[in-house]
Amino acid sequence: MGRLDGKIAVVTGAGRGIGREIALLMASEGAKVVVNDLGGATDGTGGGTIAQEVADEIVAAGGEAAANTQSVATVEGGASLLATAVESFGGMDILVNNAGILRDKSIFNMEESDWDAVLAVHLKGHYCCSRPFAKYLRETGRTGCRIINFSSVSGLFGNFGQANYGAAKAGIAGFSRVLSIELAKYGCTVNTISPGALTRMTIPLRDARGEETTQQDLDTGGPQHIAPVVAWLCTDEAAGISNQIIHCASGLVGIMQQPAIIKSFRKPDQGLWTLDDLDDYMPQLVEARQANVDAAQQSSAAVEIA
Repeated sequence: MGRLDGKIAVVTGAGRGIGREIALLMASEGAKVVVNDLGGATDGTGGGTIAQEVADEIVAAGGEAAANTQSVATVEGGASLLATAVESFGGMDILVNNAGILRDKSIFNMEESDWDAVLAVHLKGHYCCSRPFAKYLRETGRTGCRIINFSSVSGLFGNFGQANYGAAKAGIAGFSRVLSIELAKYGCTVNTISPGALTRMTIPLRDARGEETTQQDLDTGGPQHIAPVVAWLCTDEAAGISNQIIHCASGLVGIMQQPAIIKSFRKPDQGLWTLDDLDDYMPQLVEARQANVDAAQQSSAAVEIA
């Protein structure tokens, strides 16, 4: 008996890296999997048959899978994921929005095409795939479903040279918060992953810094460390968990703080703030935020488990 027996999952960007590991693990836990991947390069250009190769690997291992090679950056491509799941397996329970590309450049060199392509695959891609699934849930009354979205520390914390990627990933975190509220009445949880893993998208960044990636690095920091967290969030045991950002990497799993007002002041009778007022009170707000950050850093120190 697998933890995902009877579930039908769609995993985007599942031809390689994190998505492939998720698809393989979910299949091993009994899920029927639609493997989506355009098969292109890391910048989103080109195409290939990698989705079919992963689907064949799942079937060879005794699982059930179907391939889908449509682009998640189009409404038609997003709708095709649901269609493939329904036509192949009779329904859909899980959507993992993992597909992504990179076109890293500083804002001084980033062209409009670099911005548009990354926002299209990441942020618009989440919309294109989630909307038909959400409508399907409302129309069919299917419950116990899951959406797992992928953000990044590049968007949640910021990272040089990734204005397009960071903007998309920060937008995905906001999109997920709204989606979790809108789908709660339909029994669907929505959670966000902030992953850290060595993949074909991240290893070149290490190469550029002159850092060698060894097999030991891949064993301790590869995409296989992300898949169990995603799979667990899709199990029955995670039914009460929604609207969370989970960070996972290299044997670490943690929960991330989300936007909240840390401290505030109010003028009497909703009066107008003056610049002189703000000279006094704005530094207090910044100090309160720093104290909150310091406390979070202390509490977030990983606890080693046996």
